[in-house]
Amino acid sequence: MLIRRAAAQTTIAILHHLRRFSTAALLQEIDTPVQFYYLDGFPRPDPKYDETIHAIPRVISGKNIAAKERKAGRVPSIVFEAEDGQHGGNKRLISVQTNQIKKLVNHLGQSFFLSRLFELEVRPEFGSDEIVEKVRVLPRKLHLHAGTDAVLNVTFIRAPSSAWLKVDVPLIYRGDDVSPGLKKGSALNIIKRTVKYLCPADIIPPYIDVDLSELDVGQKIVAGDLKVHPALKLLRSKDEAVCKIMGARVSDQRKSNLLRLWREALYQETLLISKLFWKSFRSTCD
Repeated sequence: MLIRRAAAQTTIAILHHLRRFSTAALLQEIDTPVQFYYLDGFPRPDPKYDETIHAIPRVISGKNIAAKERKAGRVPSIVFEAEDGQHGGNKRLISVQTNQIKKLVNHLGQSFFLSRLFELEVRPEFGSDEIVEKVRVLPRKLHLHAGTDAVLNVTFIRAPSSAWLKVDVPLIYRGDDVSPGLKKGSALNIIKRTVKYLCPADIIPPYIDVDLSELDVGQKIVAGDLKVHPALKLLRSKDEAVCKIMGARVSDQRKSNLLRLWREALYQETLLISKLFWKSFRSTCD
């Protein structure tokens, strides 16, 4: 009896999933989609990190159901069918494997996980050979437990080639070893770890390089200075600061000067003691 009930629930979940999915694709498709490609000189996703996320359909939502899913080693998740779909757009309920999501987040880092596309395979049950649906998605939100960092839920968004998606692209700072300002002992003030862009789904950058190699004391880099694919649209002010080379504080300069004077005095004292020693040694020998 329990087996029949479980099978019936699985069938209902699959039908529910297909009904939701069948109308979803129309929301993002356009008549003549423009094809975008990665350009040379810009970062592109490393294929060695490609991975298919496995999921099963889910019919019922709620705190109690979510708690049962987590206890069973699954993460309750949602797939929205369009950008800003959380404001009333079509959606479908799924559950993904806790271990797989945890591994991806730990390996990539949270910011990089949320800016990378994945293939999502929905099956009747984990381990089943039957694929109910396969779709490309972008992780939109990741909710972690404040105390344990356990994955509580994940929100995905469909990413067909025709879609334009809002993405917080991670920043990677390079050139700090040759930066004129940092060589003078100044400090780098990192203001932004990510910058939000509207991106064509086919060319979402895995990260953006921030070049510090020519940055001197007091200089800064703003969002408009970042080198990105020309199709990307910045969703923040282009004058918003990303980082700045901060000059040494007065107190730090005083400490540095005092240390330099102390070292010079110590050197002179050592030199004087050495001269007196050799003078005394020669007189003893004579």
